[in-house]
Amino acid sequence: MLGLIAAPGAAAALAAGLCDDLAAELSVQHPEVAWQVRAVEDGLVQPPADDAELVAATRDRLLREDWDLAVCLTDVPLESARRPVVGHASPVHGVAVLSLPALGAVGRRRRALQTTVGLVQALAGDGEPDDEGDRATISRRLRQLAVDPADSTEGVRFTARVLSGNLSMLVGMVRANRPWRLAIRLSRALTAAIAAGVFALVTPDIWRLADVFGSVRLSAVAVGSVAATAITLVVGAQLWERARSRRSRKQVTLFNLATLGTVVIGVLSLYAALFGLALVGALLLVVDPLFTEALGHPAGFTDHLELAWLISSLATVGGALGAGLETDEAVREAAYAYRPGGGDAESAEVPAPS
Repeated sequence: MLGLIAAPGAAAALAAGLCDDLAAELSVQHPEVAWQVRAVEDGLVQPPADDAELVAATRDRLLREDWDLAVCLTDVPLESARRPVVGHASPVHGVAVLSLPALGAVGRRRRALQTTVGLVQALAGDGEPDDEGDRATISRRLRQLAVDPADSTEGVRFTARVLSGNLSMLVGMVRANRPWRLAIRLSRALTAAIAAGVFALVTPDIWRLADVFGSVRLSAVAVGSVAATAITLVVGAQLWERARSRRSRKQVTLFNLATLGTVVIGVLSLYAALFGLALVGALLLVVDPLFTEALGHPAGFTDHLELAWLISSLATVGGALGAGLETDEAVREAAYAYRPGGGDAESAEVPAPS
């Protein structure tokens, strides 16, 4: 029995989808064994944490479930010698850890499957593979990633290149948070933004300001509105973390950068949606005779674009005010795809797909 222990959220969904494919792939690699793969949802540890803590927590769960092997799929970024760690296999414990952020944002499922098969091979003490099919591809990938395959004391670590690996890890963390869904989850901020946009749309003074501001001022107002909203969310909900030790400093830095990237992308997505709505509203509701009278010159499509630009900026500022009314818990749930739980937290089983 092979257990997949996945962090709540995107990792759990990925683990549930991997069960059948992983069992099939392992059956091809080791047909002498009847493979059963089961996925469960468990946060195991409270970040920041290292692979040693994850290995210990995974081992405890393996013993409780009476599994033969276990692989932990975590959204916690790991590192070794300042290099991002993709996976850590500990044959002594019979457990392995797969860090999903290090896989990047593209082809995540395929990479997770290949790397998990390699980790299981490392746990089983598999010998040198033959040159046939996927097995050769997986083995070649593992040889490229292995830092020190002969190290049997601390296990086998699989790392990515320092620069590209850290960037890929950061992108993977931001993607896991699904930042484009941030505004939808914050009902008060979204309501305040729409209300501010409607008020600006029917105010002639706003029409005239949009006409005289010019592209430079409109750009400055747009940047300021996005920055104000992002800062309100991060500071107001205390999303910025501080390192509790030197060991966790880089991991906390990655979390903070991922948080900032998530919030900024989420606010930009909100801004883009508000701009589209404002442009439609300006074209449909702001009639040309009134618009021309307010501006003092014939109104064209460019004037409607400038009006929509200013309205979306003001609406985003309104969203920042609405975000200040959100509870810290609501903002955290909106900003993160999951909230890691402690190892003693109750976990829920994720059924494998049929």
